[in-house]
Amino acid sequence: MNKEKNFISAVIYVHNAENRIDAFLKTIIDILEQNFEHSEILCVNDASTDFCVEKIRETSKNATTTSISVLNMSYFHGIEMAMGAGVDLAIGDFVFEFDNTILDFDKNEVMNIYQRSLQGYDIVSASPDKKQRGSSNIFYYVFDRFADIKYNMHTESFRILSRRVINRITNMNKTVPYRKALYANCGLKTDNITYKVTEKNNNENIDKTEKKYRSSLAVDSLLLFTDLGYSFAKTMAVVMIMAAVFVAIYSIVIYLTGNPVAGWTTTILFLSFCFFGLFGIMTFVIKYLQILVNLVFKRKHYSFESIEKLTK
Repeated sequence: MNKEKNFISAVIYVHNAENRIDAFLKTIIDILEQNFEHSEILCVNDASTDFCVEKIRETSKNATTTSISVLNMSYFHGIEMAMGAGVDLAIGDFVFEFDNTILDFDKNEVMNIYQRSLQGYDIVSASPDKKQRGSSNIFYYVFDRFADIKYNMHTESFRILSRRVINRITNMNKTVPYRKALYANCGLKTDNITYKVTEKNNNENIDKTEKKYRSSLAVDSLLLFTDLGYSFAKTMAVVMIMAAVFVAIYSIVIYLTGNPVAGWTTTILFLSFCFFGLFGIMTFVIKYLQILVNLVFKRKHYSFESIEKLTK
């Protein structure tokens, strides 16, 4: 069998996965050694408190040509920063990212996305054909609704990145906390493959630390990569300005047609003017903050999808 010449790296996120890491790692080792001449596996241990590292050490003895390393994070960083650290250390021409160790796919799916990437796609992801969680549906809907560009995001289990993607995002902002938004914003060609979920080992157990992290990540991503916060703040500022104007008009009408308490009209007009100015200033401040977010987290000099050489 002719093996692929490209050097392949596989980065696997590991957090308290001792019950399934050995089977998952064995599968990835078999795939890489059967199909590629040169490969490496980086297991990113995100401060696991179980015996998954011992399982990795034991399973790594089955490898013959694939290099296996464990990157132990100093403390719990969360999947985004941990996977970013693993990708930074990967040296492959192509890098597989496995966001979890759930073995719910046929091993051929890994090669399917690799072959798809060779057809001109710099990022190819794989998604299970099962129904997404309700919270995920809400998050992706809101994200797509308020994002500047349509990301068309959905749940992904693993993906492959070309070296060109990694080089490009390295030149983009490294403080971006959400990889999928960064990949979607890099401007290169992407594709997604849906795979049929197998029955084995398809349950994901998430501890409290990771649940809290994911909730925080969802909120941060919506604030940084969409206009949700800006739209809400702008709408509320406009509503409050209109309310201040209405109260001012109402106080004048009462003054002209009624018999208000002495000083009431002046006080209400003064407060209405103050609130009008306050929320007017807040509208400009919110806009400036939105510009700063765009410059810091969304900035890029330019992006292109591909280069077509027409003449030699």
